[in-house]
Amino acid sequence: MSNIAKAFKSGKAFIPFITVGDPDVETTKKAVLAMVENGADLIELGIPFSDPTAEGPVIQGANIRALAGGITTDKVFDFVRDIRKETDVPMVFMTYANVVFSYGAERFISTCKEIGIDGLILPDLPYEEKDEFQPLCRQYGVDLISLIAPTSKQRIAKIAKDAEGFLYIVSSLGVTGTRSQITTDLSAIVKVVRENTDIPCAIGFGISTPEQAKKMAGLCDGAIVGSAIIKLLEQHDTDAPKYIGEYVKSMKDAVRSCI
Repeated sequence: MSNIAKAFKSGKAFIPFITVGDPDVETTKKAVLAMVENGADLIELGIPFSDPTAEGPVIQGANIRALAGGITTDKVFDFVRDIRKETDVPMVFMTYANVVFSYGAERFISTCKEIGIDGLILPDLPYEEKDEFQPLCRQYGVDLISLIAPTSKQRIAKIAKDAEGFLYIVSSLGVTGTRSQITTDLSAIVKVVRENTDIPCAIGFGISTPEQAKKMAGLCDGAIVGSAIIKLLEQHDTDAPKYIGEYVKSMKDAVRSCI
């Protein structure tokens, strides 16, 4: 069983996102360990990028703060090496194709394998261009995780059939950020996914409350949350890990309650 599959094996998964290096690497480490301690099943680690096109203002701010603090891709790799001494929780990188290209795709993906990164999410990589990275990801055993958006429509079945790791279903049009309501007909998307693959799917973009997490996890295999966690970092800075741990616990409890 792959490490990512383990995240979904005991029920609905809660998947938090954090930008590495915001406000500093030590705080990121404490926050990740607090997430694990409070029930996070899989963790998305954001590698900061100067032009994060899928992100709303909250995560853009995290990228800016991390880059201003001197974070680099190599420092993110070192961070994972360090944290892997303390946890084997499944982890994936969320970043942009340009980060991988500029580092060198094979060097980047082989390093992911070496340090224990289980998957790679590239929100700006169109499904039709997956072959840029998929052969290397398969060679090194790193799942290239596909996204399905409300606009995917006729492509949903095709994307689902090719999926690896888990499928990231984008709840709403637009960029990341918390939303008071999610109005997309997600059950219709999940139905097509289920008809075409057994791979787990999780819904992200816009989820911030336990009620939303419970509702989303009721439709699929898990819920993904980013902006609400970054807001806690923005608010509490180096004291944020304690608050992040409490938040993750409340979200995991909500997700678990819909099993």
